[in-house]
Amino acid sequence: MFSCTLCEVETVYITSLCQKCRRIKHLLNLYQERVYEVLEEVLVRKEKQQEHKIKNELVKEKKTLEEFEKKVDENVKTRLRNADKNCNH
Repeated sequence: MFSCTLCEVETVYITSLCQKCRRIKHLLNLYQERVYEVLEEVLVRKEKQQEHKIKNELVKEKKTLEEFEKKVDENVKTRLRNADKNCNH
């Protein structure tokens, strides 16, 4: 048993990629550079978008900037711990 070489979460037995990651690879083969452009435009937040999100969250939750940054840091640490647990299997 091995982990998928792309997502590193799913277990694979014969191939190096799980079914979902094979689909991603297929889309990369079909659309090449366009896939990267779409991922950057849709999933990655630009600096102005980040600032806007921070301001909205502060207003919505009536928190100080320090409290918001602490919450973000805790979320990042939790995600890193979870990623480490998944990688150690």
